[in-house]
Amino acid sequence: MYACTNRKRWNRNVDCKRKYVKKAAPTTKIFKKRVDSKLCSSIRGRIGEVVSAGKLKTPAIIRSHGGRARAIEAEEVHIDIAFLAAASSDEWGNAKGTGGKNNFGSIGFGIGDSRYVDNTVIITDIVVDCVCLVDEIASKEARFTDIPRELMMIENAAKIIATTPYFKDGFSFQTGAGSPSLAVNRFIEEYMLERNIKMSFALGGVTNAICKLLDKELVKSIIDVQDFDLGAIEHFTNNPKHFEVSSSEYTNPANKSAYVNKLDFVVLFALEIDTNFNVNVITGSDGVLRGALGGHPDTAAGSKCCIIVTPLTRGRMTTVCENVVTITTPGDCVDILVTDYGTAVNPLRQDLIEWLDKAGIKHVSIEELKNKVYSLVGTPADLKWEDKVVATVEARDGTILNVVRKIIDKKINLLYYICMHIHIFFKGGLWKK
Repeated sequence: MYACTNRKRWNRNVDCKRKYVKKAAPTTKIFKKRVDSKLCSSIRGRIGEVVSAGKLKTPAIIRSHGGRARAIEAEEVHIDIAFLAAASSDEWGNAKGTGGKNNFGSIGFGIGDSRYVDNTVIITDIVVDCVCLVDEIASKEARFTDIPRELMMIENAAKIIATTPYFKDGFSFQTGAGSPSLAVNRFIEEYMLERNIKMSFALGGVTNAICKLLDKELVKSIIDVQDFDLGAIEHFTNNPKHFEVSSSEYTNPANKSAYVNKLDFVVLFALEIDTNFNVNVITGSDGVLRGALGGHPDTAAGSKCCIIVTPLTRGRMTTVCENVVTITTPGDCVDILVTDYGTAVNPLRQDLIEWLDKAGIKHVSIEELKNKVYSLVGTPADLKWEDKVVATVEARDGTILNVVRKIIDKKINLLYYICMHIHIFFKGGLWKK
């Protein structure tokens, strides 16, 4: 059986919020029993740990927003039942993300599921003879950063955007869900006013920051597949220039009119990025599945200029490395990396290098950034894996981009490192000293 949930606040609460662990427990218990469950798209929190430990009989399939929409419409994925959150619904199952006491805006990710699924369960907190009633559907604000180093990176990213010829009247734009990339909206407004230009459309994943630009008549329309904060939800409810689209219209690579293919700029985050500009957004430094692809590879591939904004280190973890743990967005789709220690441009984009040089914007090679971070926190040790594949990462077109293998038990890993150091001790003759 294949079941899915739409990616609204209800799904996020069940999957990963600590205070909802009790609600998520039955799901993880099912997986632990090694039933023939099939997971697709988002894997995080306790479910990510269970999958990484190899508890599923068959490997999970990790797809982007666009890859998932393509697979459903191509009938590569058959959904038996879909649980879709809704702010309100009538007795016939006509549902939407507004009209209730806890609106969440666009229900774009649920549209495709409801069209192709065998059975749909609407989850809502408004009683209109609905299928499933819950106490409350949570909705929280998107966090905008106030960290100085992140603001510095964001300001530099905005400056780079304004340097390119793509930044002209009628350009299009999207930011990812990470707080650094979201805040770019604050800085591009100044450049738009300075040059007296307007954005043709903003795409996404929408926040209140981009809605304010539309209210100021700096954006002509917003194309919305999901909303990240209460301001965006209210704007979607009341503004006729704020349009809802399905995930297929948004990112499906088999859809010739997908909006991502009309993007000029996208600003995204990364857990890791390697010297070939490959990006990882799903596995942590310990190899455990901790996130979702989202629209990351879709928007990176469709846009004219993809900018990754991320700090060089997170604690003692390196962000720029020799090889990422899992490739989720191929390096040929990534154009620029902006960090707190400098900017690197993909050598494949000589045009961008020329534009930055002409504007006097300094940049270095990504190898220099890697060497810098290794000098700061040391070279990370390679992870040890078993042969068993626990998940496959699909490219947008359905081909296999990468696989995630079962991580070796921590106790075995510890034993390995102890033996390795004993070997070095005796081989190096240190015991004689």
